[in-house]
Amino acid sequence: MTSIAVLIFVPMDDRLVGAAVIVLLLLLMALDLPVGIAMLVASIVGLTAMDGLAVVETSLRNITFDGVASWSLSVVPMFLLMGLALSYGGVTTRVFEAADQWLGRLPGGLAVTTTAAGAGLATVSGSTMATSMAIGKMAIPEMMKSGYHPAIATGSVAMAGTLGQIIPPSVLLVIYAGVAQVPVGPQLLAGMIPGLFLALSYIAVVTVWARVKPQVAPRSDRSGVTWGTRLRSASRLGPLVVILLVVLGGLYTGYFTATEAGAVGAVVAILVSLVSPERRQKDGSKNLTYLRTIGTETATSVASIFLIVVGALMLNRALVLSGLAQDLSSRLAGLELDRVTLLLCLIIVYIVLGMFLESLPMILLTVPLLQAPLEAAGVDMIWFGVFLIVLCEIGMVFPPVGLLTFVVHRLAQNPQVNLGVPISLQSVFAGVMPFVAATIVLLGVFIYWPDLVLWLPGSSSAE
Repeated sequence: MTSIAVLIFVPMDDRLVGAAVIVLLLLLMALDLPVGIAMLVASIVGLTAMDGLAVVETSLRNITFDGVASWSLSVVPMFLLMGLALSYGGVTTRVFEAADQWLGRLPGGLAVTTTAAGAGLATVSGSTMATSMAIGKMAIPEMMKSGYHPAIATGSVAMAGTLGQIIPPSVLLVIYAGVAQVPVGPQLLAGMIPGLFLALSYIAVVTVWARVKPQVAPRSDRSGVTWGTRLRSASRLGPLVVILLVVLGGLYTGYFTATEAGAVGAVVAILVSLVSPERRQKDGSKNLTYLRTIGTETATSVASIFLIVVGALMLNRALVLSGLAQDLSSRLAGLELDRVTLLLCLIIVYIVLGMFLESLPMILLTVPLLQAPLEAAGVDMIWFGVFLIVLCEIGMVFPPVGLLTFVVHRLAQNPQVNLGVPISLQSVFAGVMPFVAATIVLLGVFIYWPDLVLWLPGSSSAE
C-alpha cells in the first residue's frame, strides 16, 4: 500500500513512474496475486499517477473490448475446446498406447514413448499443462513400475508438455501473432518443423541417456508386441489424423483461416469424442454432462487468458505513456548488435525472465519493446515467434521457478502415480536439464539456419 500511495501522491518524472510500475508489478506477483490482476493494479496506479483517473477510465473501457475483440484471438477458444474434447474423449490413451507399441523397443522406450505421445497430443491440444498432465498420469506409473529413475521419468513428462505450445495448434503462437501483427496461419505453420525437430532431439536425449546409464531406464518386456498389435494401435489414431489433416491441411492450402480451421477441428473433435468408447466407458452416455464440462472448462480457460491479455495491454499503455518503453527500445537499438549477437543475448534474457514470469506475460510485455530493434537487425518476426515460444517453454521448466516442473512434481506426489517411489523436486529439475541443453543447441541451429523455421509458412497459401 505504501508503494501505491507514493506512486499516486508523490510527484515524479514519468520515466521514474514507469520503472516504479514494474517494481510494483513484481511485488504484487511476489504476494501471489494472479498475474492478470497484478498487471491491472500496477498499470492503473501508474496511469493515475501520470494522467489521472480520466485516462484510466478511458483506457479500461477501450482496451477491455479492443484487446480481446480481435479476429486473431478468436481462434484461442476453438483450439482450447478442441484439445479438451479430445482429452475427455480418451484420445490421450490411444496416442500413448500407439507410441508405446511402435517406439517402446528403443533404449529408454517408455520415456521415448512419452515424448512421442506428447508430440502427438501437441498437434491437437495447444496447451502445455494439459499435455503434461494427460501424459504424466499414464507415463509416470508405467515408468516407476519398470524401475525407471525418477529424473528421466519426470523430465521426459515435463519436456513432452513443452511441445504443446510449439507444434500447432498453439495458443501462445496465436497470441504472439496478434501482438506482433503477423498473419496467424503462417505463424502457426512455422512451429511445425521446429516442433518436430525438438521432439526428435528429446528422443535422442533419452536414448543416449539410457545407453550411457542403462540402470536409469531398464528395458521392459516386449514379447507381447507384434506387427498386428502395432497396426491395430495405429488404426485407432484415425480421428487424430483426420483432425490434424483438417487443421494443418486447411491452413497450409489456405482453404481455412486459422479461426475456421480451429472451429472445424473443434466440431470434429466433439463428434469423435461423443462416440468414443473410452469416454462412454468412463462416464456412460451422459453426452450433455460431457458437453457442459468441456464448455465450462473452455470458458474458464479463455477468461483467464483474456484477463492476462487485458492486464498486459494496460501495462504496455502505462509504460508507453511513461516513455520508458521507447527509451528501452532506443537504447537497445543504439547498441547496434548484429542479428546473431542480439538473438544469443535474448536467449539469456528470456531464460532469466522465465524464472519470474509465465509465458503469456513474457510475450505481451516484451514483444512491443523488442519488435523495432529486432526488425532493424533483420530478424523475421514470424521466425522470432517460434524462437520466443521455445524460450518461453524453457522458462516453464528452468530452475528455480519453472512452473511446469512444479506441476509435474505435484502430480508425481500422488501415490497412484509414483507407486510408492519418492520423487523429489530436485529429481524433476535434474531430469529436465539435459533436454534444456539440447533445446538451446537447437535454438542455435535455428539462428544460423532460419529457413528451417520459415520454409513451411513460405511455401503455403495460409494468410
